[in-house]
Amino acid sequence: MAVEINVVYEGQLRCAATHGPSGATLVTDAPVDNHGKGESFSPTDLVATALGTCVMTIMGIVAERSQIDLIGTRIHVTKEMIQQPIRRIGRLPVTVTIPADKAAKVSAADRTKIETAARHCPVHQSLHPDIDSPIDFVWLD
Repeated sequence: MAVEINVVYEGQLRCAATHGPSGATLVTDAPVDNHGKGESFSPTDLVATALGTCVMTIMGIVAERSQIDLIGTRIHVTKEMIQQPIRRIGRLPVTVTIPADKAAKVSAADRTKIETAARHCPVHQSLHPDIDSPIDFVWLD
């Protein structure tokens, strides 16, 4: 199934993107270290955002199927850029923290199932292999 995203350049390194199916919009801005104002997500920030939200969405799908409550789970993604040989994302380490009240109710087998699914989210699988993107899980129990 194809999804269309429409982008309009607004000038000064800022773009407005519209999600075809929903009409939702977002604005990007080039980062300060790349000639922009840094007033919104940069395009590479959206890659990091896509990774974090994809990991959580896939975890949520698996959890809901097994009637596991992961509400309140937090994901932290750090985007690290490199400059050589070209400017690009070099690392996207991900830390998933499951709160104690939720973690205590998840069996070892279900944890493994959730972690395996998260590591196979479509965004993670779509990243170039040169991008180091480890996913670590912290079960606070």
